[in-house]
Amino acid sequence: MTYDIYFVGVGGQGVLTIGELIAEAAFQKDVPVNFYPTKGMAQRGGFVKAQLRLGHPAAGPSIPEKGADLVIATEVSESLKAVRFVKPGGDFLLYGHVWSPAAVMLNKAAYPERDRVLSAICAAGAHVHHIAPEALPCYEGAPVPDNVFTLGVALACTPLSAVIDAASVENVLKTRWKKGAERNLFAFRSGLEWQTSASPITEH
Repeated sequence: MTYDIYFVGVGGQGVLTIGELIAEAAFQKDVPVNFYPTKGMAQRGGFVKAQLRLGHPAAGPSIPEKGADLVIATEVSESLKAVRFVKPGGDFLLYGHVWSPAAVMLNKAAYPERDRVLSAICAAGAHVHHIAPEALPCYEGAPVPDNVFTLGVALACTPLSAVIDAASVENVLKTRWKKGAERNLFAFRSGLEWQTSASPITEH
């Protein structure tokens, strides 16, 4: 089985870390992995993207347009840059964080409305899963890491679970962040359970 994932977000969110966690979990299961991060502007708030190709013995670095089985976007406006990459019938997971670019803050451009963004994704033929940031669960009084939570949601509600399993991801989380392992495990498991809870994830 092959499975291609396209990531977009902004610097400081940990969207590239989601790709790294998936890649490591897949590698441990002997699934061929090709991960191509593009950091762009490295500072906080700069555009970042990555492409992860799973199960391809000799994949090229670029997922073609309408070729991604899954898009994971962690910022509303930046998600529009990934719409052309999702397959019709594929999944588009949007964590609805808003980071206003300089043009918006200087009143030189309008920030896109969430409904417009969701409509564009739907028009591409994707299954949309939206996570509202304010609905993140808390661990010891603070919201859980949104990127790890988003990974749990992705595994719960998309065919990514046919490539990697929750146990493999948990093993990676335990070794990557030994000091914060319990917090990250809680975030991941909360994401896994979110699909069946009274949550703000909606499919359009």
